[in-house]
Amino acid sequence: MRQQFLGALIGAAFGTVFVLVNSGDPLPAALGWILRALAVLALAAVVVLGVRAGGRPTLEGRPMFGPSYRFIVLGEVVLLFAGFFVLRLLEAPVQANVAWIATVVGLHFVALASAWKARSILVVGVVLTALGVVGLALLGTAAEWVPFLSGTLSGVTLLGGSLYGVRHP
Repeated sequence: MRQQFLGALIGAAFGTVFVLVNSGDPLPAALGWILRALAVLALAAVVVLGVRAGGRPTLEGRPMFGPSYRFIVLGEVVLLFAGFFVLRLLEAPVQANVAWIATVVGLHFVALASAWKARSILVVGVVLTALGVVGLALLGTAAEWVPFLSGTLSGVTLLGGSLYGVRHP
């Protein structure tokens, strides 16, 4: 439970950041603030539920964070920076960055699902990847909506997956 709680906590923290950063225009301001508040409440719920279940976020035992995890994270970092470089070369709009991040983070979860034999995070990975790819596809026609689609909705996905993970050890 402890390592699963740590994973859920990491996912919830990143999900909250996705929502906090990307819930601005073109959303109405009130809706943006509601989404941000709900994200913070969801993060708090992950902490409370994890602690109540007897978990402490720890790396104790570390099989989850072994060589395959480190290799996947290294690949994620390389893909992120290589993608940012290519996007800059293509003079892509700034909204492309969040779509690329969602795509790569999604692929990271797909790879982790395989390495850890954890189907529950496969769903999160597929959804994040799809939100990122759709965001990249929308850059030419609706770039202003990409932060909401690839950012806010990715954050909601991460928060939902984290809440599920902490409730279903």
